[in-house]
Amino acid sequence: MIPDTYSQPVDPDLIACLDCDLLQRIPLLEPGASACCPRCGKELCRSRDDVKHRTLPLLLAAASLYAIAISSPMLGISAVGREASTTVFGGAEQLWRDGREAVAALVLFTAVVAPALQIAFVLAMEFAGRRQEPPRWVRTLLRHHVLTKTWSMIEVMMLGVLVALIKISELATVIPGAAMYALGVLIFLLAAIQSSFDPRAIWDRVEWAEVRRAGSAVQNEATP
Repeated sequence: MIPDTYSQPVDPDLIACLDCDLLQRIPLLEPGASACCPRCGKELCRSRDDVKHRTLPLLLAAASLYAIAISSPMLGISAVGREASTTVFGGAEQLWRDGREAVAALVLFTAVVAPALQIAFVLAMEFAGRRQEPPRWVRTLLRHHVLTKTWSMIEVMMLGVLVALIKISELATVIPGAAMYALGVLIFLLAAIQSSFDPRAIWDRVEWAEVRRAGSAVQNEATP
């Protein structure tokens, strides 16, 4: 006999607020509409059916720009007849050589590692979500996706670079590299990806797939 846990259907509209834990049902939302918690006002979900087809092209563009930003020179400086250029990795490496290991590790993680993980996680979830039954590892990516999004701080690094450029512009000629332009566009692409990507839609499908697997396993064990 199959336990009631698996014999009863799961209600995908019943969720708990992440801030106040209020259990509530999510109504059907029109494209672009959002549902907020009546107790604390936290946004619970947003319908993105009108823009979901844009996620994959944005991801591919972001991955291409990220590759350019990492492999190309970011800044070039010309002064007294001498020229020098550096990349994102080069900046972190120079900070390490100057004895600022903590700052170098922070720059490397927030400007290189976290954005790469953010793009890779969403790209993997986007492809996995197109399958009839998403694999189980998608749940792990969904849980850690928020962390990579939080620590991806390309805009903070760009702000620091712009401040430094203003200070040294009177002493040397600054030549922006291809990586500088690629990172500038990448900031807007990452924001557009977060606006179009709907993790709840994938999460609901993974939960249903897990229930089917568990129900099948219990049924096989109960069958003599």
